[in-house]
Amino acid sequence: MSSRRSRSRKTGSSRITDDQIVDLIYKLQQLIPHDQIHTTHFHNHKDSGAKVLEETCSYVRRLQREVEDLSQRLSELLQSMDTNSPQAAIIRNLLMSP
Repeated sequence: MSSRRSRSRKTGSSRITDDQIVDLIYKLQQLIPHDQIHTTHFHNHKDSGAKVLEETCSYVRRLQREVEDLSQRLSELLQSMDTNSPQAAIIRNLLMSP
């Protein structure tokens, strides 16, 4: 194992084992929709853990762009409607709900 890899796994006095990394990557893979992850059986491929992380980052970036787009569309919608209308009240209630 390279010294760089060893150093990057140290957090204070604890170390992350290879098994823990595999488990975390597996859990991460389960959080991403299956149509977004093209890697299967990452235990069998040396670079597939990195591939899962790359695809996860790509998926998160797409989600961020989608949120920005929806936020912009919502802002435009709110600007175009009467703020006292029932529709505006519904939107405000939706935005305020947890």
